Amino acid sequence: MSDNTLGEFLRARREAVTPAEVGLPGGGRRRTPGLRRSELATLAGISVEYLTRLEQGRDRHPSVPVLAALADALRLSAGDRLHLLHHFKAADGAGRLVGPCQGPPAQSVRPTVRALLDRLEPAPAVVVNRLGDVLAHTYGYERLAGPIGLPDRRPPNLVRYVFADPRARAAYPEWDRVADERLAGLKPGVSRKDPHVEHLVNELTLAVGAPFTGRLATASGPSRRTGLERLAHPEAGELRLAYETLGLSDDDSQLLIAYLPADDATAARLDRLTGRHPGALRAVTG
Repeated sequence: MSDNTLGEFLRARREAVTPAEVGLPGGGRRRTPGLRRSELATLAGISVEYLTRLEQGRDRHPSVPVLAALADALRLSAGDRLHLLHHFKAADGAGRLVGPCQGPPAQSVRPTVRALLDRLEPAPAVVVNRLGDVLAHTYGYERLAGPIGLPDRRPPNLVRYVFADPRARAAYPEWDRVADERLAGLKPGVSRKDPHVEHLVNELTLAVGAPFTGRLATASGPSRRTGLERLAHPEAGELRLAYETLGLSDDDSQLLIAYLPADDATAARLDRLTGRHPGALRAVTG
């Protein structure tokens, strides 16, 4: 079996893309119907010599920006981007994605936090770490997030779901605003060069591309700790949720996000969703 899986993947995708698909003229004699190396190199902003080394396996450690540029130039599908990420890790990229192990994000919550979540039932509430990984939640949150697909990946992650799961755009009618909010939560880690945040950023750079990197470059301002979030729920219908974000401690950067109905219609729909009697959750107004 060849150990140049990354180079072979890039070459195969280059040869499978026609010039017309990327806006180039298709004239002249070609050995294959796909792109020439010079054409792909120009589109990706790299040298032909470097692209040749990548395809031939003479350079197996490209940077994330280079691979992201190639993925964009090749118009890779979401599935192909995930394959590219897999081949990148297989080519000894995993260590560079993670970086040095400094202050890993928490993966568990204290017993007192779990007891607090119990007291919040039936309200949807969730505890996340600084990456947006879901660490614990109420049953109310499970009924809210399960049908939209957020828990399907392990570990569930609020940022990864919004950008990498196509169901998120249907779930959030105000997707652009929600996406900016999720990125605002990552910005402090990016500024501090947190290696674990950089790992998630690199992963989404390869898996999603410009819709993620372009928004990351322009997102500004701190994350909002309170506000209103609209959700198009496949079982409950349109929900208007008021949320509050509480910091649980400074040492592990955990946040508790609690949701309450913002109107009477949402309150009634949440009651039905969680199987509670009418009035279990009252609307928060004003």
